[in-house]
Amino acid sequence: MPPGRRAMPGNVRSRPGAGKDAVVRGAIAFSYHPSMKLPALQTLIVAIEEGSLRAAARRLGISQPGVTKAIRELERELGAPVLQRTTTGVFATAQGKVLYEHARRALRELSDARSLIDQLGGRMIGELSVSAVPAAMLLLIPEAMRTFGNDYPDIRLRVREELFIAQLSLLREGEIDVIVGPIPDDLPAGEFEVETLLPIQMMVVVGKGNPLARARSLRQLAGARWLFTSIAGKASYARGLFEKHGLTPPVPAAMVNSTLALLALMTQGDYVGLMPKPITLHPAVSPYLSVVPIREGPLLQTLGAIVRRGLMLRPVVRHFVAHLQRAAQHVQHTAEPTTTGITIRDSNN
Repeated sequence: MPPGRRAMPGNVRSRPGAGKDAVVRGAIAFSYHPSMKLPALQTLIVAIEEGSLRAAARRLGISQPGVTKAIRELERELGAPVLQRTTTGVFATAQGKVLYEHARRALRELSDARSLIDQLGGRMIGELSVSAVPAAMLLLIPEAMRTFGNDYPDIRLRVREELFIAQLSLLREGEIDVIVGPIPDDLPAGEFEVETLLPIQMMVVVGKGNPLARARSLRQLAGARWLFTSIAGKASYARGLFEKHGLTPPVPAAMVNSTLALLALMTQGDYVGLMPKPITLHPAVSPYLSVVPIREGPLLQTLGAIVRRGLMLRPVVRHFVAHLQRAAQHVQHTAEPTTTGITIRDSNN
């Protein structure tokens, strides 16, 4: 919790219908005391993640009685149980879940603060978490990691793949530092900073031999079995393509958030989906997929680097985004459009 914003009992209010969780969150917010030690919070985090006090002790390199003592101190400080003991292990109580979420966030922010202080002093050490869509993984991330790693070998990069960047909750919560993916049209103004990197085409594709490869319009594919690259299905590239042309989006036959799952279903079933053109033309993929030549053309997207507002001030983030920009320039200057599927658009238009 930021300095100067500590909640007091008189400030705890529950919204109508907010339920028991809101009461628990409020109670823990004003029950917190400075004597609550960070090692004890770390112990709680590990115990919940491991589901066992013995495993937590092993991971932390301390005795099991030491783990038990730390948990009991937390429970005494809060006046509430944080772990439920069973014959098979432990799990978080409602109060424990709330404290776990806040403790993880607090420890992560403290670690970030230490890294930032080191970086401001010229010591480029720490960790950077990046989430990227497959097209960015193929075109930008390898080159950016190579050059960034050469310049800053003491920064550890953690890279994860996402098929569709629509939910920004992980970015908001600080689980991810940089998102590299298509820039959403409805990106909340003032909440994030965006650096444009590279235009990309999303092509309609089917498995080799699928008769739908002969379709010539999006309307002809309206009744097909579509794969949505989305968890909830409320937002996806396919939905955006249909809506762009004034058509009702189809009901998805399946929703996936894995490149392997998308390729496996596409190549072994009668599904239709959208995929970045560079991936459809990759030698490992092209023998198994056909691009459907619909008259509406591809869905045009722009890859960008998205960070929380103010995070660009962190030297490690600023430098990594600069290396992404260099990688994008390298792709645009060296790649042939016929092999990469990249469309270079005039920034003045």
